[in-house]
Amino acid sequence: MQSRFPKRFVTQVFLTLFLVTGFSCGTKAQRIENKKSQTWLQQHKEAAKNTVLLNNQSGLVPIKNLEQKIASVSLQVTHAAQFDSLLNKYTAVTAFPAAAYVQEASFGRLLSDLSTYGTVIVQVKASALEDPRNLNFLLELQRRKKLVVAVFGDPENLESADALTAPLIWSKEESAAAAGYVAQLIFGGVPASSTLPRDFSGKYKKGHGFKTQAIRLKYSVPEEVGIKISELQEPIDVIMAEAIRAQATPGAVVLVAKGGKVIFQKAYGSHTYENTQATQISDIFDVASLTKISATTMAVMNLYDQQKIALDSSFGFYVPSARNTNKAGISIKDLLLHQSGLPAGVYLPLQAQDVSRVPTEQYTVKASDSAYIRKNYFDTVLWPRMLNAKMGVKGKYVYADVSMFYLKEAVERQAGISLDTFVAKQFYDPLGMQTAGYLPLNRFPQSRIVPTEFDATFRKTLLRGYVHDGGAARMGGVAGHAGLFATANDIAILYQMMLNGGSYGGKNYLKHETVQLFTAKHSSASRRGLGFDRWDPDSTKMYPSQLATPETYGHTGYTGTCVWVDPKNELVYVFLSNRVHPKVSNKLISLKTRQRILDAIYIAIQRREKVTASKD
Repeated sequence: MQSRFPKRFVTQVFLTLFLVTGFSCGTKAQRIENKKSQTWLQQHKEAAKNTVLLNNQSGLVPIKNLEQKIASVSLQVTHAAQFDSLLNKYTAVTAFPAAAYVQEASFGRLLSDLSTYGTVIVQVKASALEDPRNLNFLLELQRRKKLVVAVFGDPENLESADALTAPLIWSKEESAAAAGYVAQLIFGGVPASSTLPRDFSGKYKKGHGFKTQAIRLKYSVPEEVGIKISELQEPIDVIMAEAIRAQATPGAVVLVAKGGKVIFQKAYGSHTYENTQATQISDIFDVASLTKISATTMAVMNLYDQQKIALDSSFGFYVPSARNTNKAGISIKDLLLHQSGLPAGVYLPLQAQDVSRVPTEQYTVKASDSAYIRKNYFDTVLWPRMLNAKMGVKGKYVYADVSMFYLKEAVERQAGISLDTFVAKQFYDPLGMQTAGYLPLNRFPQSRIVPTEFDATFRKTLLRGYVHDGGAARMGGVAGHAGLFATANDIAILYQMMLNGGSYGGKNYLKHETVQLFTAKHSSASRRGLGFDRWDPDSTKMYPSQLATPETYGHTGYTGTCVWVDPKNELVYVFLSNRVHPKVSNKLISLKTRQRILDAIYIAIQRREKVTASKD
């Protein structure tokens, strides 16, 4: 019987299976990686048993408000770098090594430097509490700020901290694993569950210890969910090596979160094929059409919850300029489903008089360092052409960027502010998404942003920090269908919130029912949800991968990105790349790189389930 899968894909899946189940686990390098992960996990478990949260009557820990300035001060600790690195997974935390102020008679200059910070986290070696100078510094901080103290070392020194009323996290261990555990506990990546084993002072007694729940992503290893690191890393490494070798993309970042734990996060390749700058997991990518679900659809969901947008309402009800056109009666629901009758795209001409190489009073819409579009281009060209677009058959599925141009207008009318400001305020900032947003060059150095295509048309330059999509560029970089930039970690945070049913970090961002509604299938004409792409029931398409479950939802992006959420497996998969550099290539698509990595993840999960079942 002939296989229903393409021969090339069957071969690729077989190779992945072979690597996962056989060869990879037997190599010396992978045995070393597995041992490292097992060692880390054991140290992590020991740290959990020996970490106690005290003085948390106020409930300050875990810290919930991420829209404030937070500082970290290290006092004679060994693993400050690991501690601060984990803190910065959750929000921007500025490090202040106290050693830089050690020559002072007091910490006056340090206290002055901390004056603008709302919360200060101090990591301190237990024996350093015996120094009156250090203790006085903590007491003064306690008086001035919201303070969290992390103490590492001998618990006999806890007596010196009796005067502290601020939350105090004590860890017996002085290790990198303990530093990482305490840092995650502060932001709710891990819970507090232990108590003091005996009396250490009149204040800190046996059995004392506050309990907390995990409320944010945890940063861990695959072994915590029963998967060997080799079962993920080896096949993903092979698939990515093939993609880079074939020049399908110069680099990428892959992130896997399972059960609320980031179990894999790795950067591959370089920003360009010249290999002058290696890709980092903290790199910022143009996520292209992930904008559709990560900005525009999120905004619609928020406004739907506020009863400011109704799915069955007409577009013309929200946007007055559409009321005397044949677009007035299009429903919001049909725009989200891409079955409104709108075309896939609209030609948006740029005449010589529309663009200037330098900014002037008339040319204010910045598309690049040397391309400025006239300020009334939207009103006189872009929007009229959108409203006059030729209509097709209503109810027929046509994947249309135009739909998102329309939805942006409706969102901004109802929100009363621009789309970029609205999603930052409602989602990105409170979630702790440090890089996610439009116009990244306004906030970050260009070196952190991965370059995309060399635009040989109207911008005539390598695009780095400016949106790749030409339509979004004509709007100054803020559009409904493209324009968002982010790191893989930021995307993971947003979609862990979705996987949680709309909550994250102790806050509800969306109603659970709204998440279920928008991510469910709604059309007989396509596989789509409301804004979201979904698993395709046509097995020959193997979309988003051969092994993905019917519950899976997410989206892909033209620049070589995707995010997929599988509620059944509690899985979030993020892939960010710049396949369009230095010019557009379809090799990432033909190689099925994104799909094959997702299948490799499923194979690792299935292997774990088989092992678990055999033990039962």
